[in-house]
Amino acid sequence: MSNEDKIGQKPFKGKFAVIPGGSKGMGNATAKLFVQLGGSVCIIAREMEALKLTQDECNRLKSEDSQFIEIISCDTTDMDKLKPLIFDVINRHKVPEYLFNFVGFAYVQYLEKLTLDDFKRNMNINYYGQLVPTLILLPHFLESKNGYITFTSSVLGFMGFMGYATYAPSKYAIFGLAEVLRHELLPYNIKVSILFPVDTDTPGFAEENKLKPPECAIISEAGTVLTAEEVADTFIKGVLEERFEILPGEAAIQLKTMRENPNDIRGVFDSLYKRARRKTGRKI
Repeated sequence: MSNEDKIGQKPFKGKFAVIPGGSKGMGNATAKLFVQLGGSVCIIAREMEALKLTQDECNRLKSEDSQFIEIISCDTTDMDKLKPLIFDVINRHKVPEYLFNFVGFAYVQYLEKLTLDDFKRNMNINYYGQLVPTLILLPHFLESKNGYITFTSSVLGFMGFMGYATYAPSKYAIFGLAEVLRHELLPYNIKVSILFPVDTDTPGFAEENKLKPPECAIISEAGTVLTAEEVADTFIKGVLEERFEILPGEAAIQLKTMRENPNDIRGVFDSLYKRARRKTGRKI
């Protein structure tokens, strides 16, 4: 189904999605597309300025008076603060049909320069930042025996290479959480999907690139970079098709290869690493 066909049919008319991490990047692009397709959204992020900009963008895309765009400024790892804010939105509108988790960031650095706090911070934001909104909304989904939860992992949630020692484990953890919830929630008619983006041109990716060790930057150049809109298109299509694994760009072939011939992927990364070390004048 083309994007124009989807927009014409308004498949999310009357539906409501809560989108943690929806003020920038892939979350922002998804929020706007969901509104274009007839839905209402509640976008959660820390920065009020970015939230208001996204709210304005979404309001301009509404086609129905019944559509609403709510924003919540809150750290999604803070259960005590976030829970009453989400409940307030539910009380004023309704229980959402969708929870689209996009919270996350990458801190890329040489292993020897990392501290335990660096590992804790990446796990806290990337794992608990998606878990907390899920735990808040899960009782509502269980009660209604309806709902759709999505998580955002990464291609580095099923493979890894140098520089991503704090990031990749957090994305593996999200994959494991999604696998368990997909299975355990089957009797409750609650759908679960997980998105595995490749490198995507977002504000977060721009910040990530500033910190990358030279070898990591060279290895990353071997892959393609998608736009946030391209990822959002693939994501929404995957949700409409109720696919568990949503794989934009090269992610599909990478996951298939990692499962069937993992040494092939590892061999490629090893070769790229050796080449990058030579290029940067470091010993192999």
